[in-house]
Amino acid sequence: MTQTYEDFSKYGKEFADTGLKSFASLSKGAQAIATEAGEYTKKSFEAGSATVEKIIAAKSLEKVIEIQSDYAKQSYEAFIAEATKIGDLYAELAKEAYKPFESIVAKAK
Repeated sequence: MTQTYEDFSKYGKEFADTGLKSFASLSKGAQAIATEAGEYTKKSFEAGSATVEKIIAAKSLEKVIEIQSDYAKQSYEAFIAEATKIGDLYAELAKEAYKPFESIVAKAK
């Protein structure tokens, strides 16, 4: 009976420690994602502001259309690249959050 209680206590402590490690990984990953999203927002705003300045300075309708088309193309490409990067960060976050539990899952098998 005492051995069972000690085993249960040991596994409970191990699970709690693993949960804390996983939470630390989640916090770190969430911070990386938030930082990346903030940087993207800043770059996007700067690119939009620069485009508005170019449009205001344009001398013809054709030039305005060209500037707008270039901006749309660059914005789309930047969005796709950023979405891919954020997706990779989320995948890494999931891997890192699960990693502390691998040993417990292996013991359970």
